[in-house]
Amino acid sequence: MKRQQEGIIRAVDQQGRVVIPKEMRTRYGIELGDPIEFFAENHTIMMKKYDPTCVFCGSEKNVTSFQGRLICANCMKALQKSVASSKSKK
Repeated sequence: MKRQQEGIIRAVDQQGRVVIPKEMRTRYGIELGDPIEFFAENHTIMMKKYDPTCVFCGSEKNVTSFQGRLICANCMKALQKSVASSKSKK
């Protein structure tokens, strides 16, 4: 995924907050009250609108967290069947 340079700089205030510029909120569909997810990698902080979807199929329905990843009920059942099938072949 190629990152696009936006060229907008904001300062962190005394309470540790940073304002996301309106242009960026509009472009990426971020509304007031939307949850934002933060990631850190190689001394870089990244953020995105929180999108609770299944890591396998992208479904938003019946999603639960498993070992730090989100998985839907259908994929969980398929995974359980796959594990059971591989165990029975041994």
